[in-house]
Amino acid sequence: MGSRVQLYADIRHDARVDGLSIRELARKHGVHRRTVRQALAAAEPPPRKKPVRTAPRLDPYKPAIDEMLRYDLTAPRKQRHTATRILARLRDEHDATDLSYSTVRDYVRVRRAQIDLEAGRRVEAMVPQDHAPGAEAEVDFGE
Repeated sequence: MGSRVQLYADIRHDARVDGLSIRELARKHGVHRRTVRQALAAAEPPPRKKPVRTAPRLDPYKPAIDEMLRYDLTAPRKQRHTATRILARLRDEHDATDLSYSTVRDYVRVRRAQIDLEAGRRVEAMVPQDHAPGAEAEVDFGE
C-alpha cells in the first residue's frame, strides 16, 4: 500500500467507477469502514494529531543528579553512586516520589558517559583485532 492520499484516491475511484458499497470497499482495501467513509467525504486524509507531550518528570532533578555524578569523579570506586542509590537520595532529599527506577537509570547511563568525557577521563573501549587465518597464533603452555 502506498500513501494514505493514494489510498483515499483509490477508494473514491472504486466507489465511482465500480459502484462498490462501503463494506465492499473496506474489504477490498483492507481498511475500516470508517476510513472508507472519511475517504468518500474528503479528498485528502485528515491531518495527524500530534499528542501534547507533558513535561518530563526528571527535568527538575537533573541538576542534582549531575552534581552527584560529578562528585563521583573524585570519589573512590566503591563509593560511587549507582542508579539505585541516586534514586534513593532523590526520594529522601528532594521528595521525588513520582520517579521510576528505569527513568533514572537511563538518564544516569547516558549522563555518566558524557560527564566522564567532559572531565577527560579515559573511556574504556574494545579494539577489534582482525587477522588473516593462520597469520598469528597464541599458545599458553601453562606452568
